[in-house]
Amino acid sequence: MTVNHLVRGSNPRAGATSKNNPKYHINHTHITIQFFMNFINNLISQEGYNYQFDTHACEACGGHCCTGETGYIWAKYAEIEKMAAFVHLSVEDFATMYLRKVKHRYSLTEKMIGEENYACIFFDESIKRCTIYPVRPLQCRTFPFWEQFKHDEEEVKKECPGIV
Repeated sequence: MTVNHLVRGSNPRAGATSKNNPKYHINHTHITIQFFMNFINNLISQEGYNYQFDTHACEACGGHCCTGETGYIWAKYAEIEKMAAFVHLSVEDFATMYLRKVKHRYSLTEKMIGEENYACIFFDESIKRCTIYPVRPLQCRTFPFWEQFKHDEEEVKKECPGIV
């Protein structure tokens, strides 16, 4: 993958490079050192948040975002369909086994893993990873950039060791 591909989305294999297609001309002065540092370090940032998230921290974390106090792991119907397909179940069977209805919404169930310590039903304690990671719900995909943490960097640092 080339820098041109990363920055502009051009596909050099398809012949849409800056050399032969003026539509994809790259002005390299717009590429900042910060862009490269973030790319190399796997840092993710979100507009409006004063912190960044280092994706490498997940490997050593042990699942802080998947464990802790009991709560809700919200999932919408389209997400439920994807999760069900991923684990080779019908939506109905998936719902029976892994969902709880809370008023008009659905939440993934949790399992108790210690005294006052719970985990998402899809968190594997032996490998400290989510077993449905590619199809995890939006709530999980957007962590740690949740509205409740937007102006409370200290609180999100308690929850996630990947905050920088």
